[in-house]
Amino acid sequence: MHPSETSSDGSGLHERIYEIVRQIPEGRVATYGQIARWAGRCTARMAGYAMAAVPFSSDVPWQRVINSKGEVSTRSHGDGHVEQRDLLEAEGVVFNARGRVDLGQYGWSGPGISEQEMNDLLWRG
Repeated sequence: MHPSETSSDGSGLHERIYEIVRQIPEGRVATYGQIARWAGRCTARMAGYAMAAVPFSSDVPWQRVINSKGEVSTRSHGDGHVEQRDLLEAEGVVFNARGRVDLGQYGWSGPGISEQEMNDLLWRG
């Protein structure tokens, strides 16, 4: 890995992830796995850690990243998942009775990704 791609603490990777997440339009969502693939050299878990590390005063719309089931992931501490759902609903994202978002309707196709590629990504998790 090239030194400029990420520092030992992952801040370079985090910034790459944040740049992608900043592009997600209001009322749209992406999964941790999608963000990881778009960022490159990353896993869904790493994308999750980056979202958990978003500074409080950041302009990163962290609420727009959800899990591959279309659900808001619960947190081990606090009630951030409640805030995340509230923020998404305020943007017009609808959750079904099972607490899931229709990724086909609300999923973001990503930076320069076709609808077919988006569907392929959705079904691979």
